[in-house]
Amino acid sequence: MCGIVGYIGDKKAKPILIDGLKRLEYRGYDSAGLAFLQNGEFEILRTQGKLQNLIDKINGREFSATIGIGHTRWATHGKPDEINAHPHYSQDVVLVHNGIIENYKPIKDRLITKGHNIVSETDTEIICHLIQDYLNQDNSFITSLQKTLKELRGAYSLVMLDRKDNSRIYCARKGSPLVLGLKEGEKFVASDIPALLTHTNEVMFLHDMELAVLEKNKVTVYDFEGNTVVKTSQIIQWTMAQAEKSGYKHFMLKEIHEQPRVIADTLLGRVDLEKLNIWLDDAGRMMKEFVRKDEFKIQIVACGTSWHAGLTARYWIENLAKVPVSVELSSEFRYRQPLVNENTLVVAISQSGETADTLAAIRESKKMGAKILSICNVIGSSIPRESDVTIYTHAGPEIGVASTKAFTTQIAVLYMMAVKLALQKGLLNEDETRVRIKALVELPNLLKTFLTDIKGLQEMTECLHNDEHCYFIGRGIQYPIILEGALKLKEISYVHADGYAGGEMKHGPIALIEEGVPLVAVVLKDDLYEKMVSNVQEMKSRGAFVLGIISKGDDDMKQICDICIEVPETHPDLMPFVSVIPLQLLAYYVADAKGTDVDQPRNLAKSVTVE
Repeated sequence: MCGIVGYIGDKKAKPILIDGLKRLEYRGYDSAGLAFLQNGEFEILRTQGKLQNLIDKINGREFSATIGIGHTRWATHGKPDEINAHPHYSQDVVLVHNGIIENYKPIKDRLITKGHNIVSETDTEIICHLIQDYLNQDNSFITSLQKTLKELRGAYSLVMLDRKDNSRIYCARKGSPLVLGLKEGEKFVASDIPALLTHTNEVMFLHDMELAVLEKNKVTVYDFEGNTVVKTSQIIQWTMAQAEKSGYKHFMLKEIHEQPRVIADTLLGRVDLEKLNIWLDDAGRMMKEFVRKDEFKIQIVACGTSWHAGLTARYWIENLAKVPVSVELSSEFRYRQPLVNENTLVVAISQSGETADTLAAIRESKKMGAKILSICNVIGSSIPRESDVTIYTHAGPEIGVASTKAFTTQIAVLYMMAVKLALQKGLLNEDETRVRIKALVELPNLLKTFLTDIKGLQEMTECLHNDEHCYFIGRGIQYPIILEGALKLKEISYVHADGYAGGEMKHGPIALIEEGVPLVAVVLKDDLYEKMVSNVQEMKSRGAFVLGIISKGDDDMKQICDICIEVPETHPDLMPFVSVIPLQLLAYYVADAKGTDVDQPRNLAKSVTVE
């Protein structure tokens, strides 16, 4: 996600801010900018692209300012260009922002009618103008900020300057992280600890619904109601490398643990429990057009992990919306004569938006009259540019080559699509809709709790890390999940791992089962539970060492499994979210135990941009 830095003290702010932004480059970004306050005026510099472009634009200019803010942007609203780059400003306010403002559109419309000149496509610029609007009504800066925060819906961290006061930096947090750095005679703020560590290791974390005022000799923290909050600082012992990974050993492990937050970000502003609806904007409108077609069908094209997301979606869309769905590897789709036409909605899934085979597949589909709906994580990438509409996941930068949080945010979008289609077709009643949307809203907290207390991983790791072969089985919607689990294990641990539908084992693969062969089985209490139990017992009777991913409290499967991990209950539709996490972690811990390069496994690239 976006990188934020801020400084106030007696030193020149420019080198401190640039150093801080460099420390946050690992997060990924598409533009960068700085704002200083000197001589009662803002000095704002912004560029598209890498931080070096900003440094080149500064071109050695010196700034005397001892107060300033900086930002690296990961686009969520508006394409990556200089106009949309942060900092954004109004007459007396300049700010940087990380997060998503859910209700920015009605606020923007209201401000424009009042004469505010809003020039960017972002959800950020309206915050400057909303604060300015309250300032114009003779409110103080902090009162204007408090009034603004009460209007904003969504998740955000904000760092702001007041043109008329060069002695304070203002910060606010709701949902997106913000950390303060403390040092005698100077204060710092950043979205992540690495930006601070070259200057101080004494930090103070802002919590949700807190607002801070930084002066060079003190920090004052309030809640959003204006009450003073007493906080204590702490000393960070991390190295810089550890700090970039938030204390985790590898980026992949960090990204696995980020999944509750990024799923919440992806759902934000789209899932409406009050109105029992899913809001997908242009994508929703296009889907509604297709629902009216008698021969409407969906063709999903994707590669690797994104293909597994598409396979998962097929179960949801066909079961809930009764729309026929085909799922195909982009690399195969492009070289045959697919039967797509003007009645086909082609759904292209790609984390990077640059996957060469998927890009070729959508070009072929467009030639045959199909419309393209893409699901991507990177705004302005090639696939969204060539699609008719795009739904963006909000996974943020994914550094580890083996995809984790990109997968779960993709299936979050795909599940929203399935529910939306079912609603558009009138196939879900009010109770059926409420139970699904409620479960979706509760999912991030469920996963967060699960991640803090998964039992059985160490035992499974000890079992697997010396094996050369491993087999995975599952049925129904868990079939693509075990394919993803097998892919993760082979990608980063170099263990030969294959996934099979449970009912297919007796059609050949059971010949591979002998005494001691590890078998990872996802057996949850769903419609296929009894059949999966029988499949596992068949493997067990032939010597398989069974590692089970099972429903919490399933004593029968505990008796069958040699080792098991219990997953929490949620709505049956959402079980792929809870079953994939232990498979991701299992792959990670096995790879770490084997000593492989977890984040950059051999022979693999993060984005496959050539055929």
